[in-house]
Amino acid sequence: MRRLLLLGVTAFCLCVFVGADTQPDRQEDESLPEKDGVLQLKKGNFKRALRQHKQLLVQFYVPLTGDGLRISAAFEGAAAELQGSEVKLAVIDIATEKDLAKELNATGFPDIKLYLSGDKNNPVQCPVPQSSSSIVTWLKRRAGSAADLITDLSKLEALEELQVVGFFKELNSEHVQVFYDAAIGLPDINFSVTESNEVISKYGLTHDVVMLLKKSKLIQAYKMMPETSKEELIIFITVYQMDPVTEYTGKTATQILTSPVLNHAILFVNKSSDFQDIYSAFKSAAEAFRLKILFVLVNVDEPRNGRVMEYFKVREFEAPLIRLVNLTDHVTYHLPSETLDVMTIKEFCQSYLDDKAKPKLQSEPIPEGWDKQPVKELVGMTLEKVAFNPNRTVFVMFYLPYSRESRALFPLWEELAKAYKEKEHVVIARMDASANDFNLSMQGRYPSLCLFPALYAERMVVYTGKPKLKDLVKFVNKEMEKAKKYRVKEDEGRKKYIEVAKAEEAKKAEENKDEL
Repeated sequence: MRRLLLLGVTAFCLCVFVGADTQPDRQEDESLPEKDGVLQLKKGNFKRALRQHKQLLVQFYVPLTGDGLRISAAFEGAAAELQGSEVKLAVIDIATEKDLAKELNATGFPDIKLYLSGDKNNPVQCPVPQSSSSIVTWLKRRAGSAADLITDLSKLEALEELQVVGFFKELNSEHVQVFYDAAIGLPDINFSVTESNEVISKYGLTHDVVMLLKKSKLIQAYKMMPETSKEELIIFITVYQMDPVTEYTGKTATQILTSPVLNHAILFVNKSSDFQDIYSAFKSAAEAFRLKILFVLVNVDEPRNGRVMEYFKVREFEAPLIRLVNLTDHVTYHLPSETLDVMTIKEFCQSYLDDKAKPKLQSEPIPEGWDKQPVKELVGMTLEKVAFNPNRTVFVMFYLPYSRESRALFPLWEELAKAYKEKEHVVIARMDASANDFNLSMQGRYPSLCLFPALYAERMVVYTGKPKLKDLVKFVNKEMEKAKKYRVKEDEGRKKYIEVAKAEEAKKAEENKDEL
């Protein structure tokens, strides 16, 4: 009996081992889910896709986003063109496959990686494509050589698109390889190479020069040096294919955010008003800082730019103004001037590059003795605590230190503070609006005079009268009288609320007592 039992156990184990050994083969035979020729991958089938395809190009995407939809459409088009090739295209939804995305170090977006020969640890990063053709071009350039770029330039002269043409003395030089490596990194741009002396003499240049052409017109030239790297050439081409100033729109957003130039100067301006002088100054400054700072224009009158304005905490009425930001650390700098001329903008940009500009903080440090002077100096960290004190009437001037109009009110504000010096329940204060962030709905330009009545409700009244002491005092006294009446109603309401709350507590205590 024991012998039969042992035989049975042995047979069972053999079945298990055989089943386990053949399981991968069964899994390998299973087809992977596809949609329009693009694999739909998850954690459970990603490794199998790697084993099945020698080249696997994967888009890590977020559904229903502008970039996600555009790139997905490009992937579908490229999948149709590449049907039957060694390359297979796939997508992974990082919103649902968070663990897989983290494992593959693909938490960014948009993110496209090419996996080769089943190696998941060393993928090749693919540039964000603008179309299906740029995906195909990138794959072809990776598999080809610089010889593929030798073109009859006469055919390119009538094209509207930007042409990047390399003029080289020898097509087997190191310069050509650097040029070709740059071409791989910029699949949305047409690249060509030539060693024709006739073409070179046409533009009056020497050999080993990279030119940006449009309809044969020279936009910019770059002399290749022994130390020139692929990265330097990509930056040159990427920057000069754009205008000196690029307006932020749905079409240009990706180009701006993926630019290799990480320092961005942003002009917030209302294009519906007279802005030509400011734009002209901004553009002139942009020419002086090409390759170092990317100059971007944001139209505050465009509703679709609301998210950008919200990110930089810019209100429409504050325009025009200029901010500088680095996309690596996202530290923001504010141009401290109302005069936006060429010289002022250039000096600001240079001070930023020289690390002399001061960043725009959410709140300045609390000044020592800020509440000892007649006019209290508020910052972002103290505004809410002081302004919304239910037992005090607080009148705040939100000012810009570089504004003549703001500075002109300083003496008047000092006089107002002295007028209420003996009344501890009245606080006269001011705050630098350019250096401190605050969540208040301002309706006009700075300086803005805002009164916070002595109420439990967080209420703000904006002063719109004449900048005269008599008128200011009259305004404050009138608002305090109003607040007294509101306060009586508030106190009555609070008293009723407390009574109801106490009654409910007593009722619950009685019910708990009965249960015991």
